[in-house]
Amino acid sequence: MTQSTNVRAAIVGSTGYGGVELIRLLAAHPNVTVTSVVSSSAAGTLFSEGFPHLTEIVTDTLDAVDPELIRGKADVVFLATPHGVSAKLAPDFLEAGLKVIDLSGDFRLKDPATYKEWYKKDAPDQAYLDLAVYGMSELFGEEVSGAKFVSNPGCFPTATTLGLYPAVQAGWIDPDSIVIDSKTGVSGSGRGLNLSAHFSEVNENFKAYKVGQHQHTPEIEMVLSRAAGRPVTTTFTTHLVPMTRGIMSTMYAALTDRSRTSEDFTQLYRQFYEGRRFVRVRPTGTYPATKEVYGSNYCDIGLNVDARTGRITIISVIDNLVKGAAGQAIQNLNLMMGWDEALGLRFTPVYP
Repeated sequence: MTQSTNVRAAIVGSTGYGGVELIRLLAAHPNVTVTSVVSSSAAGTLFSEGFPHLTEIVTDTLDAVDPELIRGKADVVFLATPHGVSAKLAPDFLEAGLKVIDLSGDFRLKDPATYKEWYKKDAPDQAYLDLAVYGMSELFGEEVSGAKFVSNPGCFPTATTLGLYPAVQAGWIDPDSIVIDSKTGVSGSGRGLNLSAHFSEVNENFKAYKVGQHQHTPEIEMVLSRAAGRPVTTTFTTHLVPMTRGIMSTMYAALTDRSRTSEDFTQLYRQFYEGRRFVRVRPTGTYPATKEVYGSNYCDIGLNVDARTGRITIISVIDNLVKGAAGQAIQNLNLMMGWDEALGLRFTPVYP
């Protein structure tokens, strides 16, 4: 059933890249009004002081993190906060009767020990881990519909699992053979000061990071295990490239039937994602680039079977700040509210 429109939204962590992107996208949403922008570090200052591009667009003063104050101003809260912060805030907002969409990694993993191993922090209370619905819209949209608490997927897991899920679920590739090679733009590390994000460190450079340690690894394996119906482990390596936005995941896996062709996989993927407007499967023999989804909520996928090696190469691209964060969060809100999932997200990529 379609729920009422004119939903009031608060954005906690509004001064980070994910929060600012939420503000940009929600400004075009016909059913949502941003009524509170929240920052623990800059409360009381004008939002546009930190983001002059929003002068006369966002005229609000930043609110402090106060669940009772926000409860009087909002119906839904987006938590665009660092890992470890949402774990402390989400329960208070839920108890205040607000719907919550968390963009951090705090509630994605359901096992506290796994969370602590990869995030190096204590996990939230198990009751809230169980309550949070994992919001990969294209895969688990039915679970998101009507939920009051959604954990938004990570950027790398979004590109990667959308690229792998149909083939794993169909049994067309060997899950134990999967190798994932992912590249991201600098905005993925956030707006905070970080030596690795300095211009002179990134410009004309290309490097691997968090090799064998990236916190998105267990999230990817969680989703692929669900597709396979058994535990799956992968080799996942991330790289930083000198661009602002974008993720490209290039994935390799062994075929379970070497007679299957690239066209077979293209048809499988088109059938799997039929009706899902934000996944575009490229024609056989063509492959996506990050620029072709820039600023949009699309995930583009290209596939190639190498008959010589008996392996498939899957290339998946997204904008890490949109489909990998704010756009998918709004897609989840639409499903939570019973609206068309594309509401407020029907815009084309920015090109060139």
